[in-house]
Amino acid sequence: MNKKLMTLVTVALAATAVMAAGARKKGVKAMAGNEDGPETTGREAKVNIDQMPKTGQQCCLPAPGIAGASMIGNCYTKPRKWIVVETKYTTYAKFLDQLTFNWHVLLETKSAKENKGNKMGLAPYSYFNTTVTYFNIPQGSHAACVCLPPSYLELYGEPKAIGFTISNQNGDILGGGTVSEVKGIKNDTQFWENQEIMNMQVGGKPMIERRQGLVDRSKTIWALVNPNDYEATMQ
Repeated sequence: MNKKLMTLVTVALAATAVMAAGARKKGVKAMAGNEDGPETTGREAKVNIDQMPKTGQQCCLPAPGIAGASMIGNCYTKPRKWIVVETKYTTYAKFLDQLTFNWHVLLETKSAKENKGNKMGLAPYSYFNTTVTYFNIPQGSHAACVCLPPSYLELYGEPKAIGFTISNQNGDILGGGTVSEVKGIKNDTQFWENQEIMNMQVGGKPMIERRQGLVDRSKTIWALVNPNDYEATMQ
């Protein structure tokens, strides 16, 4: 075999090796892409909202308790209420890998019973936002819920506007909605996306202040209530 022919053979073998490696790599990617099974599409990907959250006093509830469960007794002699924001929905696929709820809650300061007359000098409204992701959702009816402890209700007031969106693992919006008692915020509008509303000022001060504290029910005492209605969440 002459030198020129050896060179051609060497180049051909190298090219074959590169193509084979590329094919193996592509095969690995294809397998990795199918780890979660085929993508859910069509009617099976649909999520139907069966019940929207309640606003005002309708979502303010006394926490469930167990008499005699504490050695120190009651620290509070009068009942305290939690803000429990909840929606009910139906899925149609045999199983959905995951659903993410992005919650938006607006509390009205003037409705705070322990802060009458706004003695703390707070903004008229407080805005809370959090996301909760559920995994392995079977076909059927489910509930989703977020909560705020009693001190938030007492200081910042009742929920007067509540909105949420539901998205899949690809970020596609599958459902959602808004309920509102606030003048200027209509039902079924994403008020949190409206910068004119969110950045509104009165007398040079913000109309809405952003705060933290909204949590998934699984991190509260409410996790013990009707646990079968809720799917596993990311911790």
